[in-house]
Amino acid sequence: MGMSGNVKIIFQPAGRRGEVETGISIIEASRRLGVDIESLCGEKRVCGKCRVRIEEGFFEKYGISSTGEHASPWQEEEGKFITPSERKEGFRLGCCARVEGEMLVFVPEESRAGKQVVSKAARDIPIEWNPAVKCFYVEAEKPTFQDPTGDLERVLKRLDSECGLRNLTIDCLALRRLPDCLRKGDWKVTVAVWMNKEIIRVMAGRVEDYYGIAIDVGTTTIAAYLCNLATMKVVDTASMMNPQCKYGEDVMSRITYSVMHEDGLERMSNDIVEGLNSLVVQACESTHPPKKKAKECETSAAPPTYLCLKPDDLMDMTIVGNTAMHHILLKLNPEHVGLAPFPPVVHKSLDIKARDLGIRVNESAYVCILPNEAGFVGADNVGVLIAEEPYKSETMQLIIDIGTNGELVLGNKDKLISSSCATGPALEGAQLSFGMRAAPGAIERIKIDPETHEVDYKVVGRETWRSYSKPGEMGTKGICGSGILDVLAELYSSGVILKSGRFNPNQKTSRFRKNAGNHQPEFVIAWAEETSIGKDIVITQKDVRQIQLAKGALYCGCKLMMRRLGIRNVDVVKIAGAFGTHVDRQKALIMGLFPDCPIENILAIGNAAGDGARAALLNRKKREEADWVARNVEYIELTVEKDFEREFMQAMQIPHMKDDFPHLKGVVPDEILHQK
Repeated sequence: MGMSGNVKIIFQPAGRRGEVETGISIIEASRRLGVDIESLCGEKRVCGKCRVRIEEGFFEKYGISSTGEHASPWQEEEGKFITPSERKEGFRLGCCARVEGEMLVFVPEESRAGKQVVSKAARDIPIEWNPAVKCFYVEAEKPTFQDPTGDLERVLKRLDSECGLRNLTIDCLALRRLPDCLRKGDWKVTVAVWMNKEIIRVMAGRVEDYYGIAIDVGTTTIAAYLCNLATMKVVDTASMMNPQCKYGEDVMSRITYSVMHEDGLERMSNDIVEGLNSLVVQACESTHPPKKKAKECETSAAPPTYLCLKPDDLMDMTIVGNTAMHHILLKLNPEHVGLAPFPPVVHKSLDIKARDLGIRVNESAYVCILPNEAGFVGADNVGVLIAEEPYKSETMQLIIDIGTNGELVLGNKDKLISSSCATGPALEGAQLSFGMRAAPGAIERIKIDPETHEVDYKVVGRETWRSYSKPGEMGTKGICGSGILDVLAELYSSGVILKSGRFNPNQKTSRFRKNAGNHQPEFVIAWAEETSIGKDIVITQKDVRQIQLAKGALYCGCKLMMRRLGIRNVDVVKIAGAFGTHVDRQKALIMGLFPDCPIENILAIGNAAGDGARAALLNRKKREEADWVARNVEYIELTVEKDFEREFMQAMQIPHMKDDFPHLKGVVPDEILHQK
């Protein structure tokens, strides 16, 4: 049709409506109107998660005439995800179909990006108190005719004589507030000084507590830790989905977006800054009293004291993130990070005024952005290292940070090497037929009976397992990350799949079948009556392959690094990232996520990147340590190692084609563990 100008589009069931310019994809239109449609592959047309239905007919209520003919022509790729009968009903892929006329678009349940459950709690790690910003209380002398020295000089004189602080400068915005603060506090003030160099805030009177925030910008989630800089206590943890998810699930798709769109970098950067600002507000709001009815407040005996913090009270901020997130935040062109030999724009840490980045905390505060190790190992991994300190230890540690991309560190005080491997979003559910994020209704734990091959599972948001529930109570929607890690180990140790990942032809239930549509083998995890999407939730042969590819990449990375250091086994395996909190370590070993290791030496260390950001917030020495470690870890590009392909292929088998797993003896039946 090729009309130009603006057309009206309505999204149901959200009810969002508005005008968009013609020629943009339905997904782009949904972004502009604030409707979240899943786009896990970043509009590469390979995940099929963005299926929508264009309704036919005239809708009086909205005064629009909607028809599939108002969209751009059908694309061949859509046929992979939409059956001919669905095509007749008006189904299209949101990334393929462009808006060329007015339309009403229905977004089915499974295409809606649900609210994700995020687990990024702060761990109790020992940190030495030495923040970059410290507060000093001084009582200045009042000016007289005999001594009409400037306000600032009076304060500086005291800071020198009583606190030993010399040659301080002052931020011009802090200077503007100085005269009023001094007089309001009767010449008694608390001065916040950054790095013993610069005054960044003056407060009237004596102030004991002051605050900062540490943020981990992940590809998929952002976590923030609001801390009291005086006591080191974590006041609140706030988290959100990274608003850039709409440009694609993984790092490469974001880099591509910034290359393909002239304003791509600008848009993604603004999105992240807006996200950081809303997290700051969210964290501060947690310190205000809950909005209660007036009656309740009167009756409570002793009202609890609330800090009632405002963003302006946050005087320091540290940020970690992978190299691409780092570059996009700072509007540094990330294009070359994605091209061999993958150089970052900058390695060292940066101190930048928050206001220069558009981040709304205290107007004079700095943001410390931790250093990058390499193109694919960023400041988030530096955060993990300064939290775990393997460089101070004798034991040989393997640290795995499983996120949208896997980062590996191996070594001890003698040498550290790092690498990254494309685990891809399969472990987070992006490439699986029923994969989803950890939102209510997602299967998070799975057990398969080795005798009967019957399945029991638990979903997010419901305490009771399937075997103790009525089918209709489950409301199952799909499988999320922790369930995906469970499923391969369970399918293997119960004998549903063989070592090679192929389905075992001798199955004990009707759960195993060939799909009527595409004749691919599949195994039913949840029957349609247990779901809220009205169809069986299955794991297909292709899904098993995807999980094998991800786990094979990790194992192969670990093994090539061990070979590089000339070691046969590691003492400790530490699993970081949100996965680290949910992974069942025994199942991780059964599926062969990493080489054999005593099960009790496999440790989940939670969101260690966030812990590192917090350590750098509360201890300035950790910032120097971060710069040191970023320079001293040797980065290895695995894909150029000799026989990478062969190692990868062997690592795809469960737990491995050849390597021994003595610690699985007695955990997995012998006949399964030693199958040929």
